[in-house]
Amino acid sequence: MNLQGILKTDELITRFFRLSTEMCVDLSYRVLMDQNLKSPTVIRAKCFHTLDAYVRLIALLVKHSGDNNNTVTKVNLLNKVLGIVTGVLLQDQELRGVEFQQLPYHRIFIMLFLELSAPEAVLEAINPQILTAFCNTLYYLRPQKAPGFAYAWLELVSHRVFLGRVLALSPAQKGWTMYAQLLVSLFKFLAPFLRNVELAAPIQLLYKGTLRVLLVLLHDFPEFLCDYHYGFCDVIAPNCIQMRNLILSAFPRNMRLPDPFTPNLKVDLLPEITQAPRILANFNNLIQPPSFKKDLDSYIKTRAPVTFLSELRTSLQVSNEPGMRYNIPLINALVLYVGTQAIQYIQNKGNTPNMSTITHSSHMDIFQNLAVDSDTEGKIRY
Repeated sequence: MNLQGILKTDELITRFFRLSTEMCVDLSYRVLMDQNLKSPTVIRAKCFHTLDAYVRLIALLVKHSGDNNNTVTKVNLLNKVLGIVTGVLLQDQELRGVEFQQLPYHRIFIMLFLELSAPEAVLEAINPQILTAFCNTLYYLRPQKAPGFAYAWLELVSHRVFLGRVLALSPAQKGWTMYAQLLVSLFKFLAPFLRNVELAAPIQLLYKGTLRVLLVLLHDFPEFLCDYHYGFCDVIAPNCIQMRNLILSAFPRNMRLPDPFTPNLKVDLLPEITQAPRILANFNNLIQPPSFKKDLDSYIKTRAPVTFLSELRTSLQVSNEPGMRYNIPLINALVLYVGTQAIQYIQNKGNTPNMSTITHSSHMDIFQNLAVDSDTEGKIRY
């Protein structure tokens, strides 16, 4: 390829990979539409033969581009190839509409990831960059952006090798934030369908697949769900009780839960009750606008302005549409913020948080107002 000058300039490299991707995809379409081929196994084998050869070529070029000490060249080439495949996919989806096929793109992405995840010395130096490149690509191809690719996308983000690399093998849990971002994008895509109970067959299938992914995470990576539960529950449709409960039922594997049927069990006396859960979301920044945050802090400290409680319900409402009246992220942030402020206030006075120490406080005034003054929908959201 070097002798032919194919890799001589950046423009030629881009043209080569774009044309190669389009040729492989077109070949897959011809095989998929071949009326003489009846067996799905034969069809897949014919498609995979060409696609896997193309992926193998990409992997070899990434491994051997530049020298072993210059990892920038390898990472840049990988990002370029992923960007080109992504561009071809989005253009193909727009042109073909309902005739769009996910298979060739899914095969390219998953086989390329497996090729570049092989235990080879040349790849170990760029493992974090490879992971970041694929996570960025998958985020760019999230269901909101490429709905025709949604099933293949979900299969990619839930693949055992990808999950293991992102959540188990990434150093210092650097992959956790990227994977959380992918799940948030999935929940946001599903939210309007689930909120309005518009569960057509394709959405039902995607919803069931999402639940299965959450079950895998609950079993194998419960700490991940614990750390990011707040951000997930913020974007999950309010009526998705099962999905939310799957996330909230997670607990660290090194923690032993008490038996709820223990006679005379006192939850407030358990030593674990004093350990604050890890919440990686910055919920303070979600309390907007700044004027509302200022009045909230003022009321907590001095119970002024006196109109704060009477105006609280209005401040939390965003529309008059049933089921969407309230700003859910703001309510969640408000409840958590007031609760943490209450605990800090009680502890600063040398007391232990319990019913007697919080009853006659400004924090409890806010909670009581949310419970009493809100309408039915507001009480459910609270």
